[in-house]
Amino acid sequence: MDAMLSLKAVVFVSPDMQTVKALHYLKEVHGVIHRDVKPSNILLDEKGNVKLCDFGISGRLVDSKARTRSAGCAAYMAPERIDPPDPKKPDYDIRADVWSLGITLVELATGMFPYKDCKNDFEVLARVLENEPPSLPADQNFSPDFRNFINCCLTKNYKNRPKYRKLLEHPFMKKYETANVNVAEWFAQAMKLCEVALSCSDSPIRR
Repeated sequence: MDAMLSLKAVVFVSPDMQTVKALHYLKEVHGVIHRDVKPSNILLDEKGNVKLCDFGISGRLVDSKARTRSAGCAAYMAPERIDPPDPKKPDYDIRADVWSLGITLVELATGMFPYKDCKNDFEVLARVLENEPPSLPADQNFSPDFRNFINCCLTKNYKNRPKYRKLLEHPFMKKYETANVNVAEWFAQAMKLCEVALSCSDSPIRR
């Protein structure tokens, strides 16, 4: 089921681009950081349109930085939010959401959460701080540009992590900016496959 629903890079480049543009719009026009970017907060309708939801812990940016420490989902939290470089000034900027986007894209591309074997949030937080960032599996067929895009989003040192404007200029984004990617058609096909799977008598979901 996971393999059937896993998105390939060329399929979700449009939602990916729309998400980055939406986050960039929030920052530039409204001075807001989302702070809870994850798959369940990125909605895709049957026409392929993307909408961000759940602004419950979003916050205002002051001098382009968030001054408050509303939690968000630990599983997608950036290293600098878990362990601030300066505990006396635990502020951060939109690059924290860029990290969350990177984790989200790895999960969507592979069909698996990168820290799925962790037993609780504390294990996830420890692994984020102590281990190398997640990356796309080497044995799966993803383009070098997409792999690099993910790696940029998941740069551990936030000072070296790109902001939205830089991401929009990335070769992965530019390459597929004008590509004819029919997300709506893919969505319709995926829903049909789901219906077939759920209608099977041996489907574990029906047990």
